[in-house]
Amino acid sequence: MSSDDFAARMNETLTGWNKAMGLHFVRASAEEVVAELEVGEQHRQPYGIVHGGVHSGVIEALCSVGAALFALPNGQSVVGLENQTSFLKAVRSGRLTITATPLSRGRRAQVWEGNVREERGRLVATGRVRLLCLDANAELAGQRVDRVPR
Repeated sequence: MSSDDFAARMNETLTGWNKAMGLHFVRASAEEVVAELEVGEQHRQPYGIVHGGVHSGVIEALCSVGAALFALPNGQSVVGLENQTSFLKAVRSGRLTITATPLSRGRRAQVWEGNVREERGRLVATGRVRLLCLDANAELAGQRVDRVPR
C-alpha cells in the first residue's frame, strides 16, 4: 500500500452507512477512490433490483472520501451539496465496483464523478457530487466543525 492509499484505514474504521452497505475499499486517495460491494437483500427494493438510493449513496460516499482526502492537508473537511445520479441498468445480484474521480477541485468546492459497474464491467449507474470544503471551526447547521466526522 502506498503512503497515499487510505483503503486499509477506511476498511479498518468502517462505521455507519458504509458499514451497513458492506462497502470494501480497494483504493482510496485524493486522485481516485475504488470500492466494491456484494449485492445482498439489504440493497434491493421490492422488485428485487438494487435500490437507486444504494447507487446514489455509494457514489456520494466514494466522492466524499476522495474530496476529504484532498481537503485534509488544507485543514478542511467536506460536506455534500448536490448528488445527481442516473440509473442505467437494473442489477439483482453480484459484485458492484464503484469508482470516483475528481472533475474540479478548488479551495471552496469540489465536483467528483462516480461510476457503478457490475461484474461484467457494464455501467449500471453514474453520478456527480458537488461538495463544499469547510475550514476548521466552520459552523454547519449551528454546529462547529473542528474535525472530519467519523
